[in-house]
Parts: sequence; C-alpha cells; structure tokens
Amino acid sequence: MLKRNRLFGRKTRVTFLLPMDQPNGVVSVVGDFNDWIPGRHELRRRSNGTRTVSVILPEGVHRFRYLATGGLWFDDDNADRIDHHGSLIRL
Repeated sequence: MLKRNRLFGRKTRVTFLLPMDQPNGVVSVVGDFNDWIPGRHELRRRSNGTRTVSVILPEGVHRFRYLATGGLWFDDDNADRIDHHGSLIRL
C-alpha cells in the first residue's frame, strides 16, 4: 500500500506500507530515488501489525520495487502502474 502526503513546494512524503508477515523477513523498498540500493529504505515493524518506511520524493515519475530476504523481488499492487520494469508512481 502507498500513502501520499503533499509537503511544501513540489515534494511528497510517500509511505510504503506492507503487512507485518507478508513476506517474511527483511524488506526494503528500492528504486530510482535510492539508486536501487537495498537496505537504504528498510521497512520497520510498527505496533499496529504493519511495517513501513517513508521517503520524501520530488514531483515526477518514480520507479520502485520491494526486495525481501532471499532475493524475492515484488511489486506494489497499489502503484499507479506495474510493467516489466516494476512499480511506477506519479507525484
């Protein structure tokens, strides 16, 4: 799930949210905003049964995917579009 909160100027806080145990293990969101480097934006466990990470992004189009323990790549069903390059959001 994606939550978007418009900030000052042309920036938006995007919160990437997943259930606590789907999939099991550590999950990072990787994309063009962090040079596709795993671990820079690792989702953290929350007391409400989810795990999240928030990233402030400039206006535009951004691509991302999730990377879980064991090399499992997956997309976000709530993205604006999903294609063979992964998930896409427009801000």
